Amino acid sequence: MLATHGSVDRMSTAALHRSLDVAASPVDAFSTLCEVEKWPVWLSFLRSARRLDSGKFGLGSEVAIRSAIPGDEEEVYEVDRFLEGHVVSLVGAFSVRRRIDFRIESKSTRSKIVARIDYPAYGGVIGALLDRITARRRLDAALGDSLVHFKGLVEFKTDGGEAILDF
Repeated sequence: MLATHGSVDRMSTAALHRSLDVAASPVDAFSTLCEVEKWPVWLSFLRSARRLDSGKFGLGSEVAIRSAIPGDEEEVYEVDRFLEGHVVSLVGAFSVRRRIDFRIESKSTRSKIVARIDYPAYGGVIGALLDRITARRRLDAALGDSLVHFKGLVEFKTDGGEAILDF
């Protein structure tokens, strides 16, 4: 099932965007992507992530996310776009301007993960400039590192290894 809204596919000019090829099937990559509790293992800018509902992860699922920035409060996100095997898109439950999108692209026996993070910078021109100089650069670097961690996690599982994760 895929739900879309008019502005979902439009990326703001401030959105961060990264992608990386993975030596694993799209099925394995998407399966790992849907393991919400493991997000902090590979998404280095998160301290915690947990499901707020039960059942199968998909459209309408709610996820509580706490960033790795000290003092940041836990934020609730809702899956507002979901296409089994391909797309997970989350929007801030209290601010539709905050968005995290993941897409798995099929490349025969390999796959590609594409990640996009979009969030508003408040405080006018000065706030946006300060964000661009400080937080956005760190988040962009962390997003790149996170995809490398995702790649390692998925490829380790694909090689027959069992990922041992202590929480």
